[in-house]
Amino acid sequence: MSKPILTTLSPEEIEKVKTASLALLERTGVNIDHAYAREVLQRAGAKVDGARVFFPPKLVMEAIAKAPRQFTIYARNPNCNITIGQEEPVFAPGYGAPYVTLASGERRKATFVDFVNIAKLSGSSSNMGVSGGVLVEPSDIPEKNRHNAMLYACIVNSDKPFMGSATGEEHAKDSLKMAGMIMDSDQGIPKQPVMISLINTITPLMLDERMVGALIAYAEAGQPVIIASLGMAGATAPTTLAGTLALQNAEVLAGITLAQTIREGTPVVYGSASSITEMRNGSLSIGAPEGAWIIAAAVQIAHSYGLPCRAGGCVTDSKTLDPQAAYESMMNLQVAGMAGVDFVLHAAGILESYMSFSMEKFIIDDEICSMVRRFLRGTKFEAEDLAVQLVNEVGPGGQFLTADHTYQNFRKEFWTPALSNRETYDQWKMNGLVSMLTQAEQRVHEIIENYEIPYLEKSVEQKLKEMAGI
Repeated sequence: MSKPILTTLSPEEIEKVKTASLALLERTGVNIDHAYAREVLQRAGAKVDGARVFFPPKLVMEAIAKAPRQFTIYARNPNCNITIGQEEPVFAPGYGAPYVTLASGERRKATFVDFVNIAKLSGSSSNMGVSGGVLVEPSDIPEKNRHNAMLYACIVNSDKPFMGSATGEEHAKDSLKMAGMIMDSDQGIPKQPVMISLINTITPLMLDERMVGALIAYAEAGQPVIIASLGMAGATAPTTLAGTLALQNAEVLAGITLAQTIREGTPVVYGSASSITEMRNGSLSIGAPEGAWIIAAAVQIAHSYGLPCRAGGCVTDSKTLDPQAAYESMMNLQVAGMAGVDFVLHAAGILESYMSFSMEKFIIDDEICSMVRRFLRGTKFEAEDLAVQLVNEVGPGGQFLTADHTYQNFRKEFWTPALSNRETYDQWKMNGLVSMLTQAEQRVHEIIENYEIPYLEKSVEQKLKEMAGI
């Protein structure tokens, strides 16, 4: 079976990045705003000076070797279990946007109703392997309850795996407690990996107390964590892409070393979210070609360590559903797929450099995910597939439309769109000249109105709801 592979770095360039990162960790160090984390690392052989932790190369490399190369996350519906690191991308929806952009182009603050509706869109998708985490930030839910309310909506509206809260140790423990209510658990802690969480560094070279607290709680419980760095080349990271890669790599390795020091064998994902700074206004650009290049390079670096990789999906700087949103989203997802990203966060719905979520864009991005998945599947080259005998029988000037071979193969060989329009112009005109945006808007309403919420025992749902405080 052929599989498309994209590489951007030579083996020598990969080694240069890795060597530079180890030098940064050993000589410059990382500020870790968590006393217990510093203590654990110091006992393991790191040098600690105040908040600064200096990582010996031997400690880092030994930690990397302890991390699993692939792992499974178990869902309450076993048919929805996912495996990360098996050469097939796992898609997850957008994450963290404070706003929602409507089909009209209007942007407003996200609400809990929006969150629930997006959870249903994600639950209905055959492409999303994870129901979500912070799908959007619901502004109408008090901050003290928000993390539990979001997790409740993800759990209740889908039987897929989900993402736990990473906003501090206590919030992580709340996520573990809620997960323990629906999965096989020991003293309220899930016995198997049942969720994944996003732990972000602060570039350059910092890990804050909240993220580290969440990392420790999940590592102690054996739950997977993504250790991600978002460097803005030219602002929070060196302008050169090589320098940004080295800095990003150092930060991710610091987080992975901490996770393995807390609990050997903790499932970790190498997370890349870096891109460039738009130098005309100082903002982050996630639709830039340099960002896509960094994704491809980061996958090679992660895989050279034997680690699964997370990177972005259908991401764009566009403020609305326009051609810019389309070409930037397709570029980033296609690169992620061809490069071999194992976990694709922000696979659907994101607009405006992570600031806004569009439900209509989710529908369109879901179609892009399906297209890229088909592209990555490739094809077979057995005798039946090469069809020499068939071509010989049909001969010059013949046709294959009525051949048995066509009927036997076209459904599995050809991708069938759910949204893309392949009608002739006259057919399209006869059917009302319906635009892609209108189709997506209609599809959003259809899914939400007809969505069947997966079964969950009422007593369990009530306990979850009480904990969510809604």
